[in-house]
Amino acid sequence: MNYINTLREGDNISEVYFCKQKVVAQSKNGKTYYSLVLQDKTGTLDAKVWDLSNAIAHFEAMDFIKVDGQITVYNNSLQMNVRRIQKAQEGTYDESEYMPYTKYNVEEMYTELLGFVNSVKNEYLSRLLKSFFVDDENFAKRFKKHSAAKAVHHNFIGGLLQHTLAVTKMCDFLASSYDIINRDLLITASICHDIGKLHELSKFPENDYTDEGNLLGHIVMGAMMVRDKANEIEGFPPLLQSELEHCILAHHGELEYGSPKKPQLVEAVALSFADNTDAKMESFRAEAESSVTETGWIGYSKWFDSNIRKTTV
Repeated sequence: MNYINTLREGDNISEVYFCKQKVVAQSKNGKTYYSLVLQDKTGTLDAKVWDLSNAIAHFEAMDFIKVDGQITVYNNSLQMNVRRIQKAQEGTYDESEYMPYTKYNVEEMYTELLGFVNSVKNEYLSRLLKSFFVDDENFAKRFKKHSAAKAVHHNFIGGLLQHTLAVTKMCDFLASSYDIINRDLLITASICHDIGKLHELSKFPENDYTDEGNLLGHIVMGAMMVRDKANEIEGFPPLLQSELEHCILAHHGELEYGSPKKPQLVEAVALSFADNTDAKMESFRAEAESSVTETGWIGYSKWFDSNIRKTTV
């Protein structure tokens, strides 16, 4: 199979890909064309169908399609100019080849995350964490396979787990470095900070915003999930519950980044820094891997509001 991450400028491709997105658009001269996002387990590829001839069979987004075309470079990114499309027949492709996966072992990551769950000494926070991540098998199964985003960072199967573990590790380091931090509160908040994404985003292959996700967002939904669970635990201290909810509500750091509250606790500050750091590092990695320039310069990134470059190796 011609995996997307192996394609190079000038390649002539005849391959089955998953059509993640299809947009019917018009060029400046009024000619209709298709703008597609093709996907396999290694990533996504922008594609254009400029000539809507009989060679382009009917298909829709979320279909598996066989495409014939040539790989070009546009704005420092690979793009396919598609000449022919046929809808792929069931049995001619393996769906597991088309969904992007974390490169790490999911079960090993989850075991490591459970180590942090078991390290929380506070009786109430420990019970809350275990009620999600140990006692609820359906929650655990979904958490392992969910993505952390539609785009930008960790937008692959296992991405939510990978991101959560990385944030938790950073929070553990911060808690060991600054004695002002309540470690149990910070670790609990880091593990729970994105659980609302289980409801904000649909599962693969769609991996798109749900109605709940659009209307409420994962931050609010995550805080609601924590509140509901805390209310089931007899004697859960009200102030501790509010502190935990605040950390989740403030974990994007700034109001303009979607947080309903700015951080007012040191644990909320630490969580927002860890969350932003891991999101930025993964975003940079994804942009660097998609770059095809020989100079090392990737070009302007809207996520970093700067021209960015790969480090010389």
